[in-house]
Amino acid sequence: MNIFRFIGDMTHLISILVLLLKIYATKSCSGISLKTQELYALVFLARYIDLFTDFISVYNTVMKLVFIGSSLAIVWCMRFHRVVRRSYDLQLDTFRHYLLVGVSFLLALLIHEKFTFQEIFWAFSIYLEAVAILPQLVLLQRSGNVDNLTGQYVFFLGAYRAFYILNWIYRYFTEPHFSRWISCFSGLVQTALYADFFYYYFISWKTNAKMKLPA
Repeated sequence: MNIFRFIGDMTHLISILVLLLKIYATKSCSGISLKTQELYALVFLARYIDLFTDFISVYNTVMKLVFIGSSLAIVWCMRFHRVVRRSYDLQLDTFRHYLLVGVSFLLALLIHEKFTFQEIFWAFSIYLEAVAILPQLVLLQRSGNVDNLTGQYVFFLGAYRAFYILNWIYRYFTEPHFSRWISCFSGLVQTALYADFFYYYFISWKTNAKMKLPA
């Protein structure tokens, strides 16, 4: 494992911890898309089915379990926690996320590296992760307000993907048989979505800062 992947894993973990902090500290999930969280839970469940067949390392296994467990915990809180669920923005979180699931699975059946059960679900998880943030971005755009913790959550998710792109570039030049081109392409799509969010988030922050300046 190279340094870029390790930092990517850590920033991904931090993004989840920031989100859990927001939910548990404020007892609120306002500004968070349940549909995006459900998509991420599905991504991890589909990608890590190799937990039952392959052992790579203790680190690898622990990280997989952490990502699955934390994503399911977030979904549970937003759906069933008696206090947290009251703050869920149902009227704003209207993105038809099942379309993303259907299209991603169809792509996985058509475009994959090997036609095996595990590889199909791996490709499905990669395609779905690339667009899983869309319901969250749409919700933030509709609400017109991004609190600090939500902004930090999306920031660390974007950083995670950026470091993974560096990881793939590094592996391409150092590993003679590296061929995860599906990951590279999907990662670029995902990074472009984050870049669009950061641009408008910066413009919004700059505008608000100017409005707060004394005359």
